[in-house]
Amino acid sequence: MTHAPRERIETLLAVMARLRDPERGCPWDVKQDFASIATYTIEEAYEVAEAIDRGDLGDLKDELGDLLLQVVFHAQMANEQGAFGFADVVAAINDKMIRRHPHVFGEASVEDADAQTAAWEKMKAAERAAKRRDMDAPPSALDDVPKALPEWQRALKLQKRGANVGYDWPDATPVIAKLEEELEEVREALAMPASPERQDALEDEIGDLLFVAMNLARKAKVDPGTALRRANAKYERRFRQMEALARAQGREFAALSLDEQSALWNEAKRIERGG
Repeated sequence: MTHAPRERIETLLAVMARLRDPERGCPWDVKQDFASIATYTIEEAYEVAEAIDRGDLGDLKDELGDLLLQVVFHAQMANEQGAFGFADVVAAINDKMIRRHPHVFGEASVEDADAQTAAWEKMKAAERAAKRRDMDAPPSALDDVPKALPEWQRALKLQKRGANVGYDWPDATPVIAKLEEELEEVREALAMPASPERQDALEDEIGDLLFVAMNLARKAKVDPGTALRRANAKYERRFRQMEALARAQGREFAALSLDEQSALWNEAKRIERGG
């Protein structure tokens, strides 16, 4: 068995330690802390997702390396504080994966992927309850949902936690009815006279609408992040096509009326669909 992977990890750890060396390291790397690096960690995770969406495995390899660097960066900073090191991070995830997969590493059995997901959530709930007992605080099904998540992801996690204890619609149909109800409340808020109260009501009602939209995606078994990325890509693709069509006509897109722009949008859709 080759030891190259281990040696390469050790090289990466040594590179990171050198970058963080107060005397011989990189001033930028030395200056960073957990908070300043967190933003980059999130960005790198999104770049991994983007490479996957494109189906670009070469780029995926590079982006996974960038994401791994973020893990190593955090571990190095923690090691400098005497809190934990990279080996502790690896040991912790090894232990967790073995513990949460008794049907693979133990004697338990599961019928299918859905049953495994339910068992996984049950184990996570038990771990959260144990952690909460250590803190001498009453447990909640919503414990430990990270506040730093993008709000759409946090909404999804909150809904899943509620569903784990039975607070959930049976299928997507009643969610659609709720979506229509929330949309009507947005219309009512829009009809209010302009005022700070109107703006507050709009923020509240549009928030409810978006929250229910996340619920609809969950019940339809659609990942909202993937769906939104597809919608963004579609908008960008068609918008660029509209601009190209306007240029082909010798016209400036921004100078067109909304009706003219809408006509170009329909033409872009037709071209995209091969019509």
